Amino acid sequence: MLQEIQAALTIPGLPDWVGLVFLVCLLLVGLAYLLMPFSVFGVKGRLDAIEAQLDEIQTELRSLSLRTPEPGRRRPALEEDWVDPSPALRPAAEAAPRVAPPVPPPPAWPDRSGGPSRSEPRLDWPRTPR
Repeated sequence: MLQEIQAALTIPGLPDWVGLVFLVCLLLVGLAYLLMPFSVFGVKGRLDAIEAQLDEIQTELRSLSLRTPEPGRRRPALEEDWVDPSPALRPAAEAAPRVAPPVPPPPAWPDRSGGPSRSEPRLDWPRTPR
């Protein structure tokens, strides 16, 4: 019977016993995964850490809810807190804001009346054959 299993597990190009060794290793790994507790994978540790974080968040929420004021007392709105600045601090001329941006001055071209002028070379295009 063992020889029949060995013949069925034979891998071409390798010795006859290699297939049996692969099968035994595969069975041992499968057995290890079945017998291994989940805490080895880290699931239990992660769940404990998440539970601790959840407890911290709940205590923080409880402390924040105790610090909030009662519904009858509330802070005044921003408009009620606003105080106009004194007239001495205001700008002297409060003009209406401009609708359009200011027009820039025209570009200033250099004066070429008195100095030597630059002349570009003249091209005879198309050239006429002589």
